[in-house]
Amino acid sequence: MKVAVVKENEPGERRVALVPETVPRMTQAGLEVLVEQGAGDRAWFSDSAYSEAGASILATNDLYATADVLLMVTRPSEAQLGKLRQGQTVVGMLSPLTDPELAAQLASRHVTAVSLDGLPRTLSRAQSMDALTSQANVAGYKAALIAAAAYGRFFPLLITAAGTARPAKLLVLGAGVAGLQAIGTARRLGAQVSGYDVRPASKGEVESLGATFIELTSVTNAAGEGGYARELTADERDAQQAELAAHIARHDVVITTAQVPGRRPPLLITEDAVKAMAAGSVIVDMGASTLGGNVAGSVPGETVVTENGVTIIGAQNLPSTVPTASSSAYSRNISALLLHMTADGALKIDLSDEIQAGVVVTHDGQVVHPAVAKLLQLQTEGDADVDRPGN
Repeated sequence: MKVAVVKENEPGERRVALVPETVPRMTQAGLEVLVEQGAGDRAWFSDSAYSEAGASILATNDLYATADVLLMVTRPSEAQLGKLRQGQTVVGMLSPLTDPELAAQLASRHVTAVSLDGLPRTLSRAQSMDALTSQANVAGYKAALIAAAAYGRFFPLLITAAGTARPAKLLVLGAGVAGLQAIGTARRLGAQVSGYDVRPASKGEVESLGATFIELTSVTNAAGEGGYARELTADERDAQQAELAAHIARHDVVITTAQVPGRRPPLLITEDAVKAMAAGSVIVDMGASTLGGNVAGSVPGETVVTENGVTIIGAQNLPSTVPTASSSAYSRNISALLLHMTADGALKIDLSDEIQAGVVVTHDGQVVHPAVAKLLQLQTEGDADVDRPGN
């Protein structure tokens, strides 16, 4: 089986799906590794490094013409979709719950789609394949560094001949993988750190990193399935925002990390809460996306300074800004998943396997992932309602 590493075409994307270090693991399993010319350049992995590891370097058209499986970080572009042929497999973080139409396109081309962001994260045997966790670790680390760079004062307590600088008060909203990494990094930088999460079990994790856990009375328990927080009701959300606002105003820096797969991120910091913050305060919104963000006024990929002097950073694709580390971690994830799905040097699709049931989105010309298929059905029904006479 020929496994190809494609060059990412998404603007600003610097990661690569497989690094040279992982190539021998693939070849030892009987797989032939192909690498598109320049695929690793932006993550500082040269073509020669891949060649020395045992991979073959091919031009773009030759790669797509000969590959059985295509490994990528995100999703195929329109140009890449046009190069795919029937029977090929695409493996990446395809976000099918956000864009189910991509799944429909891949199914219509009889391309098997495998999306790492559908991995069942509560399975211990799937931990080595968990790309969401590995990339969130990188994102949380970088979010703390971005906050420190944007903040106009020191993070740590400093006692100098010129006077004493108090430590920055930093609050992290959301204590998942990214939030905990942000807490740990901010603590190492010397900030006075607090954390909050709607899942009560997070208290021990936050405190284990030396941070203070903020407890709210408005939302008692919002733990959901699969390791995620559940979506709050409208009343819970309003009460949470009102109670959080007072805590937010007392902090110099706030990092928000809350996301709900396939849905609009919850709004944690309202416009009024931003107005209550002191001039010079910094907010890093890790939930910023085209679907929305955790912070009123945040813009994905942009930095906004409000009239009252608060800097709001719409952090987008932070793992790509640390491309070597994030690519290395992702490479281990994607190779572990691919080898799990491979037997006797060939890809074996088995939807009775709990891991494959979560990650296989399309196969044999069909959208086989139930949640994605349901979204497409709802879209079709909605289009039908619009087209009915009298509407």
